[in-house]
Amino acid sequence: MTELVPMQLARIVMNDLMNQYVIFLKETDGERQFPIVIGFFEATNINLRVTSMERPDRPLTHDLILGVTQSLGASVDSVVITEFHDEVFLAVLRLKRDGETIDVDARPSDAIAVAASFQPMLPIWVAKPVFEELAK
Repeated sequence: MTELVPMQLARIVMNDLMNQYVIFLKETDGERQFPIVIGFFEATNINLRVTSMERPDRPLTHDLILGVTQSLGASVDSVVITEFHDEVFLAVLRLKRDGETIDVDARPSDAIAVAASFQPMLPIWVAKPVFEELAK
């Protein structure tokens, strides 16, 4: 298994004029960080979840993911960003059920939005080769 680097959400940059939304992940035990460009919906949802605990009246997609996971007897454990190639990040949402680990393919932005649904936020990990390639 690839070594993983613990990360934290450092900041969310929402530039409506340029229609660009970016999250920055920073290593937990250091200062290096890197950006991930994300969509408007994901940026808004992550920002909503990290700035207040107030939920919308109706469930959002990330709430649906949590509900389905819990209905199936699993719990969300963490986010792992597994790869980066051709300017695209790949990630998994790591679930636990009956002592088994289940990795579900996900866009990093969706997985981080799910992680941000918890207080405290669930762990975010990045595969060390990805981190070493991108962190500055």
